[in-house]
Amino acid sequence: MFLVGLTGGIASGKSTVSSMLRELGCPIIDADVVARKVVEPHTPAYSRIVYHFGPEVLLENGEIDRQKLGQIIFAHEEKRRLLNSITHPEIHKEMLKEIIFCFLRGYRYVVLDVPLLFETRRLTKFLNHTVVVYCDPATQLQRLMQRDHLTQEQAQQRVAAQMPLNEKRGLANHVIENSGSREDTHRQVLQLHTKLEDSMDFLLVRVIAMAATAGLGGILLYAVKLLLS
Repeated sequence: MFLVGLTGGIASGKSTVSSMLRELGCPIIDADVVARKVVEPHTPAYSRIVYHFGPEVLLENGEIDRQKLGQIIFAHEEKRRLLNSITHPEIHKEMLKEIIFCFLRGYRYVVLDVPLLFETRRLTKFLNHTVVVYCDPATQLQRLMQRDHLTQEQAQQRVAAQMPLNEKRGLANHVIENSGSREDTHRQVLQLHTKLEDSMDFLLVRVIAMAATAGLGGILLYAVKLLLS
């Protein structure tokens, strides 16, 4: 099995592309979904967030108030780095569990939907393909203001907190241009899906895995023979 990284910028349409790939039968591991899971009450990350940010970031039911926490971290870079240091290791551990589950189910590849894929760079070395969902800055800003009911200043602040989409586009193997119609985006997603389905990368990965397993078996057999001699 090989890994595909899917990323974009806030309000660039990454979730739309992820949904399209899921409808085509691609296994998706969504880092945002995992991120919500690892900060549920009584988890290690939850406890550390409450310790560092205080009970004011909690809802009445005890869950993390994501909107309030978001306002804090987008206004203070050091707070954003602190939160990332708390959540990212837990997110990566949970994603690894899901990757192993997909491997055991026999999938040829799995798509990792990760908003900060290029910002953290912790996963990129494990990926065979990287995909960026791009839209022009004016469209991105307008979509964000409409979606989250933000002022222009608030929206610009959130966009500025991420790596520019132009920079991400230069780092990716594949780019989905999402400034136009949904139909045009869907056409590009179909083309990407065909490339992934036709890719033989999974064969190389499986050969390496089989060779590693065989090598480990040989070492164990040699060790047993030494002990019995």
